[in-house]
Amino acid sequence: MKRILLALSVGCAFISASAQQLKTPAPSSTQTIKQEFGLGSVELSYSRPNVKGRKIFGDLVPFGKVWRTGANGATTLTFSDDVTIGGTKISAGKYGLLSIPNASSWTLIITKQLDVTNPSAYKESEDVVRVKAKAMPSTEKKETFTMQFADVKATSTNLELIWANTKVVLPISTEIDSKVMAQIKSLPQDKDFPYFNAALYYMDNGKDLNQALDWFNKAAEQDPKAYWVMHQKAKCLAKMGKKAEAKAAASKSIELAKEGKNDDYVKLNQKLIASLK
Repeated sequence: MKRILLALSVGCAFISASAQQLKTPAPSSTQTIKQEFGLGSVELSYSRPNVKGRKIFGDLVPFGKVWRTGANGATTLTFSDDVTIGGTKISAGKYGLLSIPNASSWTLIITKQLDVTNPSAYKESEDVVRVKAKAMPSTEKKETFTMQFADVKATSTNLELIWANTKVVLPISTEIDSKVMAQIKSLPQDKDFPYFNAALYYMDNGKDLNQALDWFNKAAEQDPKAYWVMHQKAKCLAKMGKKAEAKAAASKSIELAKEGKNDDYVKLNQKLIASLK
């Protein structure tokens, strides 16, 4: 009898150990997205439930009530630099993202709370900002709840929330000009000065084009075969209205690009020259 009990005990232990090692897919998978933004980054972490044939908004996710904006754990946003959302400046740091869905519009909430998984835990006093956003029909049905950063530009991006047939957009912006200009002014203009990058910033952001051209010239002196530098110099000259000089610079860039076997820059310069006629 003792032998039988021992055998049963060993068998149960084996089954228990096997069960502990079993790994299955999570019903709602988690996702973390880190997007370069401005001079830093923004990171989103959330869980992604599926439709599974259910009615989502107005049923599974009730209208007019706080939603954790995902499944399982709390949804969070982490900003490496200060940002602006809904006209409110938000300091760098980690925040919770909550929402109150309705049929035609949502209220999106940035909160100091990082652990809201149940509406009863939400405290409005911890709100950083609330933003009204239009609930739009999505172009295609999304089985899995999806959040993504779209239209990412130097100082702005959109956080898109898409599930089932609904899409909501949260605009986010950041300020970089004062930081970039401070960097440029603090660096000594010697052989290590980033002439090309500084010139690009000046040209693309409405700064002094004469200064940009001077820096492009110095960048070209540092690397005479840099067809990409010569191409940007041509664009700068075109912006200054110096068409003949712009064409000459673009032609030089074509010559250098052919030497470097870069057909893309050959085409870019040809298009630039064509636009100057």
